[in-house]
Amino acid sequence: MAGHTVGKRSAVTCALKCDNACAHPAPNVSDNPTFRDIAGAALSRRMLLKGAAAGAAVVLLGGELAGTTPSASATPVVDPAAPVVPGFGGKGRAPGLYWNPIEPVSAEVDAFTVPEGYDWSTILRWGDPLFDENEIFDVQNQTEDRQARQFGYNNDYLDIMHIPGTGGREALLVCNHEYVNPAIMFPDGTDPVAQRKIAMQAHGMSVVHLHRKKRTDPWTYTVGSRYNRRITATTPFTLTGAAAGSELVRTGADPAGTTVFGTLGNCAGGTTPWGTVLSGEENFNGYFRAAGTATGEARYGLADKETANGWETIDPRFDARTPETVNEPNRFGWIVEIDPFDPTSTPVKHTALGRMKHEGANVIVGKSRHVAAYMGDDERFDYLYKFVSKEKMRGGWRNGVNSSQIIGSKDRAFNKTLLDSGSLYVARFSGDSPAGEIDGNGALPADGKFDGTGEWLPIVIDGVSQVPGFTVEQALVDTRLAADALGATKMDRCEDVQPDLRTGRIYVACTNNSDRGVKPGKEAATEVNPRNGNKDGHIVEITESRDDVRSTTFRWSLLLVCGDPSTNAATYFAGYPKDKVSPISCPDNLAFDSWGNLWIATDGAPSSIGKNDGLFKVPLRGPERGHVKQFLSVPRDAETCGPVIHDQDNLVFVSVQHPGEDGTFAEQLSFFPDYVPEGTTPAPGDWRGPRPAVVQVFATR
Repeated sequence: MAGHTVGKRSAVTCALKCDNACAHPAPNVSDNPTFRDIAGAALSRRMLLKGAAAGAAVVLLGGELAGTTPSASATPVVDPAAPVVPGFGGKGRAPGLYWNPIEPVSAEVDAFTVPEGYDWSTILRWGDPLFDENEIFDVQNQTEDRQARQFGYNNDYLDIMHIPGTGGREALLVCNHEYVNPAIMFPDGTDPVAQRKIAMQAHGMSVVHLHRKKRTDPWTYTVGSRYNRRITATTPFTLTGAAAGSELVRTGADPAGTTVFGTLGNCAGGTTPWGTVLSGEENFNGYFRAAGTATGEARYGLADKETANGWETIDPRFDARTPETVNEPNRFGWIVEIDPFDPTSTPVKHTALGRMKHEGANVIVGKSRHVAAYMGDDERFDYLYKFVSKEKMRGGWRNGVNSSQIIGSKDRAFNKTLLDSGSLYVARFSGDSPAGEIDGNGALPADGKFDGTGEWLPIVIDGVSQVPGFTVEQALVDTRLAADALGATKMDRCEDVQPDLRTGRIYVACTNNSDRGVKPGKEAATEVNPRNGNKDGHIVEITESRDDVRSTTFRWSLLLVCGDPSTNAATYFAGYPKDKVSPISCPDNLAFDSWGNLWIATDGAPSSIGKNDGLFKVPLRGPERGHVKQFLSVPRDAETCGPVIHDQDNLVFVSVQHPGEDGTFAEQLSFFPDYVPEGTTPAPGDWRGPRPAVVQVFATR
């Protein structure tokens, strides 16, 4: 990708994160029915019950440096999108976040920018010790063993969950570690074998114990807690579901096909109603060297070439060109589940949810008490999926209950098996506008909005394949091929998929697809993907039929068609005036606050609009619907990930990934988050260089 990226996005990320996906033809070469040819019926409006509620917690690592970043707003004012509850928040104002949007920050600025009235500090940084205070981060002396006991690299999905019975004084922070940036991590001359072994331990997930003296105090993390845990590329996992034990997942080292070592490419995730955390294995193909000749291998981007990570040179698992290892790639690309409250538990990989480049999964509970998981496959022209459990959730769960409150429930062990079996679907969308009105330039059709109907096409129903020519094992391992055969709708990179806690509507972040309609053979614009050369992305709003997660039909509309409206006429903000919104590009991760406002983290704005990525809020109801407001901006070259919104405590949490990604160890481009002044000696554990970190933003007034 060197020389072919747009704007300020680095070719380094293209190589390390997604194996230069945009430099190769999109793996989906299926000839699905064109979008406009798919008939759809008018469907009734529905609502879903919400399934996962994050615990409210404040996290602060004592001794961290506060950010000295520019402000871009005047005195905060009451947010008209937030309801006013008399007697709360002072002077009749409801509790929550009150702020004026910041101005977009140039992609050249190495600063973490927040609104006036707020400040920020790091919670955990790459290399912070989790098990022994003496294992202080030292960038010049990293080792494989030490990294396995430290906070990992490139943190992505994030949640904070209360520990029951502690009076709100203890919590667990859980996050993913997606990939690494060796060029800015390791001093010149570091042994390549050592680098690769350290990198394997910097992947995976972290669970970190937090504590505070009283509920009004900030959090700090506990080094050496029994809850602290690192899950890496070498941690044992158990396969569950119909594909577990099949010939498609057996290897010479695991002839039973039930135990997999490691997880990698962990992107977004979700917290379940039973208090576990899900994580999506996304760009797993870039870790394997394979023959690349089988149809399934090609469909997932596997190829016979040296990988950017080079793990095939130190671990035979990652060279899949032998009979003993040929199935090893089939053991990745799943939704994984960990129990942060039980550090002795073995994490699992759920084959019932299908194999793809999972961005993540978010579980909700329907009125029938069946649970549904919504999932995006993050690749150009790939699909949106839904899984519905065969069994019903047990116990006294109800909408809005903090998931950690049911950790001690007698039904929890059963509920942890709900994702083992059920039905898997893929989405097909139909627009309701004439074909001539969707010409790829992004202009609204005559009815004033992009909308239509859709259906969930069954891939597997209660353990039985619904796709001719596919066994259930084949449909789950080669899910993309099964979805191709059904004629699913090709999307512009479905990333995070989140339910609205109040209305039950489902929101899908389609981050971008610059290939759409720009070359012969590339599918052109459709009403649900209305722009050719889509560099800015959009957000789809879905309403299931009959208020039932088991429904196979839905209605949809586009909430946002993203971009900078001052330079791009092909933008849409749910009908809100374009001259009053913050420019936003490349939506990635989604979250909700307690009022039901949608928060959007971006990844790619430097490439599309020349601004640093950030975090944005958009109301979904009332006169403010579509009013996008930017809350924060991350440092240069960084991506905003894993937002957690605790607005009633005036707190926001984000993961900051790959700051300064285009630098080198000798010539760093970012100094976030320590910002050690040039010419000074860093304090123990600090470094004058970039470190992915989890950050909290808090009110100072």
